Amino acid sequence: MPPELQSPEIQAFATGFPITLLHIAVTMLILVLAAGIYILLTPHKEISLIREGNSAAAVSLGGVLLGLSIPLATSLARSTSMLEIALWGAAAVALQLLVFRLVDMMLRGLPQRIQEGEVAAAALLVGAKLATAVIIAAAVSG
Repeated sequence: MPPELQSPEIQAFATGFPITLLHIAVTMLILVLAAGIYILLTPHKEISLIREGNSAAAVSLGGVLLGLSIPLATSLARSTSMLEIALWGAAAVALQLLVFRLVDMMLRGLPQRIQEGEVAAAALLVGAKLATAVIIAAAVSG
């Protein structure tokens, strides 16, 4: 083997890269599962609405993905185990569902507003989700 391939940096990369890919894959799986749970538990059907061209539903679902991915990314960077990443993912889903309910209480009829394509309501929801995500991420990073 050429000496440059035996350097500590190359060896560390060769050892660490598969583990990094595994962590990324597990975190992405958690993101997909968490988004799926969120979609199932909200009263409107975002995917169907998006397929019909509903911008408010697309904005809302995009906010969910960002709101979940921010704490998951921080957890991925700071955690020492897959279990820890999964626990923070579950916490993020629970808190994002709570944020949905709080914005719904404030605006009254949030699911209906999103179904009707009201982007203003969806934008407020996204803002609340992102604010919550940033706070969760800060809590994860200690």
